[in-house]
Amino acid sequence: MHQKPLVGINADFREAAGNQGALTYICAGYYNAVIAAGGVPVILPPIVDEEDLNAVLDRLDAFVLVGGADLDPQRDGFYRHASVKPMASRREDFDRLLVNQIVERKLPVFGIGVGMQLLNIALGGELFFHIPEDFPHALPHRDRQDRGHRHGLEVVEGTVMERVFGDGEIRVNSMHHMAIAELAPAFIVSARCPDGVIEAIETRDENWFAMGTQFHPEADSASALDQRIFEEFIAGVTGIVPAVKMVA
Repeated sequence: MHQKPLVGINADFREAAGNQGALTYICAGYYNAVIAAGGVPVILPPIVDEEDLNAVLDRLDAFVLVGGADLDPQRDGFYRHASVKPMASRREDFDRLLVNQIVERKLPVFGIGVGMQLLNIALGGELFFHIPEDFPHALPHRDRQDRGHRHGLEVVEGTVMERVFGDGEIRVNSMHHMAIAELAPAFIVSARCPDGVIEAIETRDENWFAMGTQFHPEADSASALDQRIFEEFIAGVTGIVPAVKMVA
C-alpha cells in the first residue's frame, strides 16, 4: 500500500440549466476530513465507462461515498413519494455502478448520508422514503431553517461508533427525511437515534471493512469528536490504530 491510503470520493453532479453548464462539485469537508485522518483523497466525477471506473478502483485503497439528494425509489421498484428530491440521474447511474463494484471488490468503504443508504440498498435492504409518514413517532430529523439541527445518538457496544464516542451523552447533526427501514443482512446497527431510526451501520463480514453514518461527520455542524470517525475508518484501511485524542 502507498504510505498513505488513496481514498476515492465520489462527487455530486448538476445538469446544465439556462446559461450555466453542467457542474461536478463536492463539499470540502469530505476531503478535508480524509486528509486530516491521514488519507489522500482522490475525487471521482461520474464516470460512464465501467472499464474506466475499474481502472481507477484498481489504484485505490478505500472509498468514501458522500451525501447528497435522494435516491430515486422508482429504480428499486417503489413509488416515488412527493417529498423525494432525486439527485441528478447521471450521478445516481454512476453511484449505483460504483457501489456494485465496491461491494464486489470488498473495497473498504465509508458511506455518509445517502451513501450509507445506497450501501444498504445494494446489499438487499430497504428505505423509509419519508420519516414523518413512515415513522410518525420519530423525532425531527431535518429542520429546513437550521442546517445545524441535532439529535441524540445511542451507540451499540463493541462497534466502531462505541470506539469513537464512548460513554456519555452524544448529539449529532441531522439533515435527512429518508432512512434505513430494513437493514441489509450484511450489516449490523452500530448507532440509533433514541426514537429508533438507524444512524450508523457496519459490516458483519470479517473480510470487508464497511461502515456508514446517516449523520454527517464532515460537515461544519459536526463536533470535533466526529472527526474520529474518519480516523477509525483510515485505521481500518491501514491496520494502524489511531492515537486517542482529548477533545475539549
